[in-house]
Amino acid sequence: MSNEPRPLHLNAFLMSTGHHESSWRLPESDPYSSISIKHYTNLAQIAERGKLDSIFFADSPTLWGTIGRRPSGSLEPTVVLAAIAAQTEHIGLIATASTTYNEPYNLARRFASVDHLSGGRAGWNIVTTATLDAARNFNLSELPNHAARYARAEEFLQVAKKLWDSWDDAAILADKESGLWGDDTRLYPADHEGEHFQVAGALNVPRSPQGHPLLVQAGSSEDGKAFAANHAEAIFTAQQTLEEAQAFYADIKRRAKEAGRDPDGVLVLPGIVPVLGATEAEARELEAELDRLIVPKYALKNLARTLKLDPSELDLDKELPEHLPTEDEIEGAKSRFTLIVDLARRERLTVRQLIGRLGGGRGHRTFTGTPEQVADAIFEWFDGDENGRAADGFNIMPAVLPSGLEAFVDQVVPILQERGRFRTEYTGTTLRDHYGLARPENPRRREALESAVKGVLAHAR
Repeated sequence: MSNEPRPLHLNAFLMSTGHHESSWRLPESDPYSSISIKHYTNLAQIAERGKLDSIFFADSPTLWGTIGRRPSGSLEPTVVLAAIAAQTEHIGLIATASTTYNEPYNLARRFASVDHLSGGRAGWNIVTTATLDAARNFNLSELPNHAARYARAEEFLQVAKKLWDSWDDAAILADKESGLWGDDTRLYPADHEGEHFQVAGALNVPRSPQGHPLLVQAGSSEDGKAFAANHAEAIFTAQQTLEEAQAFYADIKRRAKEAGRDPDGVLVLPGIVPVLGATEAEARELEAELDRLIVPKYALKNLARTLKLDPSELDLDKELPEHLPTEDEIEGAKSRFTLIVDLARRERLTVRQLIGRLGGGRGHRTFTGTPEQVADAIFEWFDGDENGRAADGFNIMPAVLPSGLEAFVDQVVPILQERGRFRTEYTGTTLRDHYGLARPENPRRREALESAVKGVLAHAR
């Protein structure tokens, strides 16, 4: 057994001026940053300076809420990552893309391209997209139900893997003397015919440095956890308490083992919103200033939409109504609905207080304090207790950008390093290297070899 400390994994979740919905109103913030590649490149370089594993962009094929509330509109994330790849050397590059509103060929090509451009640093956060607004942008009048979206996602990923594996690693010969650039016998067309997709292939991009991009998943519903246990290599999740995080962690590891996978190869990374100050009082002052700048009428509409209520049913100075939909009645983000309701009920929060709690991380854990206190909070969940671990690392969600990420990298990361728990230098070149994950073998090559051997034996007879 190795005496090396268990590696801590840290990912930076980047969102315009920061995760707090009022961060754009601070004097330091650029309200146009959501459409600035210089802004995102700068953030990626800060994360790389801190030796973080990766950066991550959320995405949805629809406009997020009202544009009155916070900077809205977002650049297509794989395009952003391609630009960032040219300005960085080590940091992993993860983008969200929906299996409900894309086609496997185009998406497999985009991620393979980013993996090539970055030298093997691409990751795909797989989502099924849970909003009616998105459906209406893609020729649908109704949102496909939860089960149907996940059934499509299963087949979508199956096809994408076939496409990424449709080139042998040795297919390119580049033999100038003979004039032979590539070996057609080392292409393995997808030839897929299924319920949702018919895809011939092969992909028009060679097999990429990582073989497949790192596969990430962010849903915590029953269908989401089942999908993650079967396919995900990293899971972004939201929990509010240590006990909830421990239960989720144990459940995912159990499911992965039952699926025949190594549980250590499925990394659980809860979100945490660190609000930092030189003293706890200074951190609390920043938190209070951000909460003061929340515009309740916009936040109220957003909360009502999440809870499937009319805004008139919510009173800012009262607790949530007694009668709410059940999770079974929610076709959208089921796990986030449950998390918000549980938080409000457990702490008996008024709607106004709940809006404040959600303003920083939309249900992710917010921790306000000094760099030492944030480091302690990270290790509390990472190391766990007699009831087990709660995390393999964290999705860092700075309340304000770029200052919050700079503070984390310059003040918290050195503490993690001094305690011998986080890398001081990158030791690999790919995102899979950073996460300690192997490059997938190409099963299509094995199948082709087995078929060739059978052919030779049959001919010999």
